[in-house]
Amino acid sequence: MEAIFNRTSIRKYKEKPVEKEKIEKLLRAAMQAPSAVNEQPWEFIVIENKETLNKLSGMSPYSKMVANSAVTFVIVANKDKLRVSDAWQQDLGAATENLLLEATYLGLGAVWLGTAVSEENMNFVKKLFKLPENIIPYAVVPVGYPDQNSTVVDRFNEDSVHYEKF
Repeated sequence: MEAIFNRTSIRKYKEKPVEKEKIEKLLRAAMQAPSAVNEQPWEFIVIENKETLNKLSGMSPYSKMVANSAVTFVIVANKDKLRVSDAWQQDLGAATENLLLEATYLGLGAVWLGTAVSEENMNFVKKLFKLPENIIPYAVVPVGYPDQNSTVVDRFNEDSVHYEKF
């Protein structure tokens, strides 16, 4: 539970690679997420190459930190795996959150960059990685060892809780 309450968005990273075993743990955590009828529609592109990271950092004005990440995960949905066509964003959201929480647990920093929220971002990723038609970009998650101090904010808001009625 500590990872849930200590997770923050980290956008600055040290010049230090993330170990292969930690990359695998991040992927395993992501793939442990629940999904509709257990369809597991997620797939992952793992990028460590600096040239590719630099290109990917051009996805939007908010993705510049990708260039300085040690590793970035592009999380995509495979339409061929969908049995519940409207659930893929929930499935990939759960996988992305698992990856973020595991990053915190492993002492890494990460930030969730929405891709499916923007047709322009989706097209950028599709073109950069030459994705086939059945692959839908969902999120880009840069990861690295944090090179910033961050303050955890308690987001609990009692006014947002309703018992038995709204």
